[in-house]
Amino acid sequence: MIQPIPRPSRRKPRPKSLRLHGTVARELGIRIVTGVLLPGELLEGEIAASEQFKVSRTAYREAIRILAAKGLVNSRPKIGTQVSPRTAWHLLDPDVLGWMFADIAPDPKLIEALFELRRIVEPDAARLAALRRTPEQLERMRAGLEGVARHSFATEEGRACDHEFHAALLEASHNDFVISLTNGVATAIELTTAFKQDKLPAPRDALPVHLRVFEAIEAQDAQVAHDAMADLVERGLSDTLEARGCC
Repeated sequence: MIQPIPRPSRRKPRPKSLRLHGTVARELGIRIVTGVLLPGELLEGEIAASEQFKVSRTAYREAIRILAAKGLVNSRPKIGTQVSPRTAWHLLDPDVLGWMFADIAPDPKLIEALFELRRIVEPDAARLAALRRTPEQLERMRAGLEGVARHSFATEEGRACDHEFHAALLEASHNDFVISLTNGVATAIELTTAFKQDKLPAPRDALPVHLRVFEAIEAQDAQVAHDAMADLVERGLSDTLEARGCC
């Protein structure tokens, strides 16, 4: 039986050190995904931008390459570097997701779209996992929830354990297309959980609903697994929007 422990005091994880080009890419990426820089808008020229960020032109070019690889910008001869339309953005890229939630108040439309994706994917993934999970995948899910119970969602360690639970569940669907979404979806869950823990004065404990999902998958009850996961996603959306209202 997985028993939760009292929530420890909340502490924000220490930001990882970034190389100069990574720092510039992050700053520009945040400006793009939060609407400070709009689709179609031209970025400053290489010389002016490198002076603004106090980096070499080589470092700035590398930052632009990072953003282009994530679909956020495109460069054209004689035009320059433009912000790409939102339809081109790699929205499930872990960095892009992180930049969305680096802002104090993420775009509510993006939050709702993110949870709409979760609503489409995760309940049926849980249903498939109940039918197809291996003993090893079931044990990974169990270990993930035991880690959450030990550390709580309020800690980086606990959220990493929750990440592992959701990753193992999606992989247990044994559908290659669903599995291809694993890193993005699990990262999105980790980021929204951190956001809720940081902004809400008394976040609801989501562990009991996670346990319902796990127990249904363990019992190979596909319909209960589907319904429990659908409930978990809906609660997540409600709590995330409430957390945004606290910003």
